[in-house]
Amino acid sequence: MAKRGVSLDRILRVRTLQLGLVRAAEEQAREKVASEDALRHRIAQLAQNVAPEPSAAEAFSFIAAAHFRDRLHQSAVAAESRLQAATRSLERANAATREARRDQNAIEKLIARDDQAAVIKAMRALEEAPAIRKNRHDPC
Repeated sequence: MAKRGVSLDRILRVRTLQLGLVRAAEEQAREKVASEDALRHRIAQLAQNVAPEPSAAEAFSFIAAAHFRDRLHQSAVAAESRLQAATRSLERANAATREARRDQNAIEKLIARDDQAAVIKAMRALEEAPAIRKNRHDPC
């Protein structure tokens, strides 16, 4: 039984390390989503700033603004796809964290059950042990 307890402790250490790694990956995925979302918002702000203004501008500036808006639109589409990919990655990381936590909880329950069984076994051994009678000798 001591052998099993040692292996359960080893498995628990491994599962705890795995849980830490998975949580770190999940945090990186969260940061990636936040970064991609900030980039998407920045591109949208830039596109609003390039909107045509009613003024006596030359045709060249309209062409340049249209070209810049087109490039910003392409960047916005790419940023949106990266955001979706980062969101999917975050969902996978969340699922992996839940799975790792579930595995660790299962090992913790096995260890608790093993400890409880050891306590019950020790109690029964004490109950079944013969009574030890101490001889008391009074001082002579």
